[in-house]
Amino acid sequence: MADCIFCKIIAGEIPSKQVYQDELVTAFHDINPVAPVHVLIVPNEHIPSVAEVEAQHEAILGHMFTVARQIAEQLGVAQSGFRLVVNTGRDGGQDVFHLHMHLLGGKRLGRLG
Repeated sequence: MADCIFCKIIAGEIPSKQVYQDELVTAFHDINPVAPVHVLIVPNEHIPSVAEVEAQHEAILGHMFTVARQIAEQLGVAQSGFRLVVNTGRDGGQDVFHLHMHLLGGKRLGRLG
């Protein structure tokens, strides 16, 4: 997608503080963090949201969780705990319409719901 900011970050057209990249996913620090550790993990393939996920995306989605664990260990929040959040659609709080997972940690996070 030519106008997708995450696609541009993945392609290296926009600078980011990258923490991980392979053939399936890219992870980088959020520019507006809400926790001491706030990393976005995004599939390299443009998938607009969870609402557009298909069976062929299962390997990518599973890989996002494996990468999340690795990043949590790398950034020192695996032992104390972290949160993974995926917002879907406008009412779900999604601002960028390229599927992404927020990895949040580094402090005690409040309860949800």
